[in-house]
Amino acid sequence: MRGGPRVLGIVLAGGEGKRLMPLTADRAKPAVVFGGSYRLVDFVLSNLVNGDILRICVLTQYKSHSLDRHITTTWRMSSLLGNYVTPVPAQQRLGPRWYQGSADAIMQSLNLIHDERPDHVVVFGADHVYRMDPRQMLAQHIDSGAGVTVAGIRVPRAESSAFGIITPGSDGVSVERFLEKPADPPGLAGDPDHVFASMGNYIFTARALVEALFEDTENEDSAHDMGGSILPMLTAQGEAQLYDFGENRVPGATPRDHGYWRDVGTLDAYYDAHMDLIAERPAFNLYNRSWPIYTSPGSQLSPARFNASGIASEAIISPGCLIRGQVSRSVLSPGVIVEEGAVVQGCVLHDNVRVGRGAVVRNAILDKNVDVPPEGTVGVDLERDKKFYSISENGVLALGKGQRVP
Repeated sequence: MRGGPRVLGIVLAGGEGKRLMPLTADRAKPAVVFGGSYRLVDFVLSNLVNGDILRICVLTQYKSHSLDRHITTTWRMSSLLGNYVTPVPAQQRLGPRWYQGSADAIMQSLNLIHDERPDHVVVFGADHVYRMDPRQMLAQHIDSGAGVTVAGIRVPRAESSAFGIITPGSDGVSVERFLEKPADPPGLAGDPDHVFASMGNYIFTARALVEALFEDTENEDSAHDMGGSILPMLTAQGEAQLYDFGENRVPGATPRDHGYWRDVGTLDAYYDAHMDLIAERPAFNLYNRSWPIYTSPGSQLSPARFNASGIASEAIISPGCLIRGQVSRSVLSPGVIVEEGAVVQGCVLHDNVRVGRGAVVRNAILDKNVDVPPEGTVGVDLERDKKFYSISENGVLALGKGQRVP
């Protein structure tokens, strides 16, 4: 921000994403395709760049090749102005070990902070789907004088065991307690059926962050995690404040998608978030030109084409697709081919999937390069399919990259 405080963005993108297997068998979770043409990391990077945070380090570790390649080929900023988005792989700067947790990842990358000398450090996660103007959170953080500000979103109290839960003080802003995935936390004052869940987005003063990291690294019992270790520490010191995501206003947002945020860490959550995209009034609107989500245009693919028998309804069809069959309630990535007589219903198909003539695919996620043979089926006979494919709690089938369909 020219003329304002110096701000460094750090994106935590080293997650393995075990619950998204088989989609993460060959790539880091932030590199997983979402919404046809995007990668999950594109959402946080778009939010930061749209919010004028233009010096960003993306910390990577697990199977990071496709993620590193996507960042370096897509996210090119103006070096003339000193702006950058750069992947930073694990470097073992503190000894022969990989990152032990998200806090340890930043501790091992302190050279980035020392080199940039920011006043504030924005630390955001890399694998959530949402729009947010970080400038509003930063303004509150600076005005409050807090060591750290954590973004919270209201969720039903019954879902609290899936999140880090923030208990605000009587002023509604200070953080009284930070509980990691509690079974039975207290509800909010005036709204007892809801709690504030941490979004995994934090803004620190640089001093508070560096001091907390050094204190944490000396604690042998620590998990060295931002949410599980650093936030409780700063909360106990009276240094933590809450930012209510519900107060964030993004240009071009509709009443329908205002405040939308999804953790797509499981197959069911990933699938459901795709279904949110395709309704007549989508719960998350990819077409907000006032706050765009950026990604790589990819190769120079031709526009999607529909032959005489090709039909699509409630669907996102990416460039390079060829539709000769019937597609409904589905999201298709670039290069997907649906042959004549094939039926695709309620599916997420990644790059270059081919659905053969007369095949039927229902309620499934197919990773790139999967080839469904003519007359083949996926999602028609669940008892049979369980022998071959991953299946979620809600019955969504998932096939890994290039997995063979018998």
